[in-house]
Amino acid sequence: MAQTKRTIKKYPNRRLYDTEISSYITLEEVRQLVLDNEDFEVRDAKSGEDLTRSVLLQIISEHEDKGQPMLSPQLLSQIIRFYGDSLQGFMGPYLERSLQVFLDQQTQFRSQLNSLMGQTPWNTLNDLTERNMAAFQAMQRGLIDTAAKVMPTPPPASKRDSKKSG
Repeated sequence: MAQTKRTIKKYPNRRLYDTEISSYITLEEVRQLVLDNEDFEVRDAKSGEDLTRSVLLQIISEHEDKGQPMLSPQLLSQIIRFYGDSLQGFMGPYLERSLQVFLDQQTQFRSQLNSLMGQTPWNTLNDLTERNMAAFQAMQRGLIDTAAKVMPTPPPASKRDSKKSG
């Protein structure tokens, strides 16, 4: 039987209602759904509009205010600068792939660390770092190559000069 996406309704009073358990839940409980890899969506109770992204951003914002933040002001500023830029459409997939590479490497590192037999953790960490850097550089080259194909190329200097003199 195919599992359906869990629906959480958000009411005007900002309360979240989980239709699967027929109960109101907190943002922290929504966060737990994310941690548990639950497939869910948040919908406006009245209009049906998808509010999943805004609720997830709200969870991130609250966690950024607590403890040690992951997103520096510089990083957030750089992300904001991509909105409206010609490469905006590439940024989301690029960040997703980068994070996936990081997660894959983290899983591999933990696996290797658990199966160490006589090796020092530093050798493993160095090897992992080199592979991670190579994968990251390959991903950057791919992004640059894709961007170069999408960006229009300016006309040669001789054509621009002849237009100015004419």
